[in-house]
Formats: sequence, C-alpha cells, structure tokens
Amino acid sequence: MAEDPIEKTKLGRTKLAVTKICFGTSSLGDMPDTYGYAVDEERAKKTVGAIFDSPVKFLDTSRIYGFGRSEERIGEVIRERGGVPRGFVISTKLDRDPETNRFDASQARRSLEESLKALGLDRVDVLHLHDPEHTDSLEATTGPGGALPELFKMKEEGLATAVGLAAGSVDVMMPLLQDWDFDVLITHNRFTLTNRNAHSMIDFACAKGIAVLNAAPYAGGVLAKGSSSYRRYVYQEASEGTLDPIRRVEAICAKHDIPPGAAALQFSMRDPRITSTICGVSRPERVEQTLDWARWPIPQEVWDELASLSFSTEDPEATRDYKAG
Repeated sequence: MAEDPIEKTKLGRTKLAVTKICFGTSSLGDMPDTYGYAVDEERAKKTVGAIFDSPVKFLDTSRIYGFGRSEERIGEVIRERGGVPRGFVISTKLDRDPETNRFDASQARRSLEESLKALGLDRVDVLHLHDPEHTDSLEATTGPGGALPELFKMKEEGLATAVGLAAGSVDVMMPLLQDWDFDVLITHNRFTLTNRNAHSMIDFACAKGIAVLNAAPYAGGVLAKGSSSYRRYVYQEASEGTLDPIRRVEAICAKHDIPPGAAALQFSMRDPRITSTICGVSRPERVEQTLDWARWPIPQEVWDELASLSFSTEDPEATRDYKAG
C-alpha cells in the first residue's frame, strides 16, 4: 500500500508541509476541449466543497484553467466558508495572455492580481510559472523583463511562500531547472504506469532539493475511467494502438480485482521522489474515491506484474493539439 494520503511531508526546502495527495481543479473550470466533457458551476462548487471537507489539505489550480473559471469557482466557495480551511495549502500559476501568448513581467503581475482577486486572497502558498513552451517567445518569457524573473520577485515580496515551474516538455523544463532556484516543480502525464518521460528530470530535481509534484497519474483520465468508456489519452482521442498499453494494465488489475485507478495513483504515491501526487477531480464523489484508491491494498505480486510491462519514454504530448479550454 502507498503512504497515507493525508500524511504531510515537507515541500522541499520550504516551511510548507503538504499532504501526499493534492487535488487538481483544471476540469472544474469547464474545459470540454481538454477533457471531452463539461462541468457546470454547481457541480464544480460542490466538488470544491468536498475537497475542503476531506482530510487532504492541498489544492492546485491556475489562472488559465477555464479562462479563470476554476479560480473563480474555488474563490466563491472560499468566501462562502469564510476563508481557506485551516492548514490548507493553495497552489496556483502565473499564465500568459491567452489571446496574444505574451508572457512578460507585466502579464505575470496581471495574472497574479487576477488570481488573488478571483480566489479572494492576498497571497498564495505556491506559485508556478505555467507552460512557458506555449508563449510567443520562450526567451522573452525567461529573460530580463520576462515572467520568470518576475516570479522570483513576487516571492521576495511575500506574495508566495514557494515558487515553482509547471510545464509539459521536459526539454523545456530542464534548462530552467538547472539555471533557476525553484522550490518545486509540476510534471504531468510524464510519470505514469505507461510513461516514464520525466524519470531523469525527477532524479535531477530531487538531487537539487526541488520538490516534485506528479500530476495526471491517470494519463489524462483513462486509467481512472477505463479505456472502454473513455477513449482518450493525455487529452486527445486515442487510437487502438495508443490504448493497448492501458489495456495491458487493466488486464493485470482485473485479474487481481484491483481498480486500475488505484494502481495508477499508488504507482506515483509509492515513489519516494514524489512529494505529492496531483489528482484531478470533476465531481464530489471522486474525492472520496481518490482516498479509497490511495488506501487500496495492492500485493507486491501485482507491482511485480505491472513492472514487467513495457512503457514509453517519449513525450506523450508531442503530437497534442493544445487547446486552453
């Protein structure tokens, strides 16, 4: 069994302590182009409420999720409850201008101001530079006058306790992780039962003292929902060949009467390099289900069988048609 999902661990070199699970809230911003389904405001707010009522004390969002709707819906629940629950850690991200993809210092400031207004906060615990690979100029984003140096200024000003890098491409992330003193990073879809693209980057981060948050352990949802009913892989319609590795995982889990989602989640949680695993939830009942999966007994023989399966080391989103909605 993986570590207790509500056990707290230190977030890298910071003073923050976070639970082994973090709930991701991108789908709560209503992003049908990404997930293939819609989430209305009432369902989103009930899901946020379920997160706040759970023993997990860590939530991740972003300015660009649903073009602001994710943060706005979270903020409404925070206001209705009179504030963030005690001991809760909020993580959000600076984002580029969604219309021009420009990501300079002024856009970074605007992004944070909009986040704080939507969430109803005066600061956040964790603040990431988000998806620099999708900006109009990576060099401008990370160079003088760009969003990246502005992120570190925000930390100096006390607007965030920890700063991180949340991106997709490992090739984009590695030079930035080498050159900048980040507290934390988020990798997504690149360390799962079927893909290990981020393995070496995770090793590097741990050696440097950077906390690793591993997001999307279900490969965009298919390992949680099942390949027969959710024929998508890392946010794209999937071919039979793409789904074959998923089905091999499902076959082993079916033989041992284990939910594939439990295996996918615990694969991340049981890795000592991973500080916390970010699990997206799109409805209230998924919160309790995530905790059940995190505690599901999985014998070592199952891990041995899963370890015998081949996996990809390629970028799983290399051909993704990226859409922000």
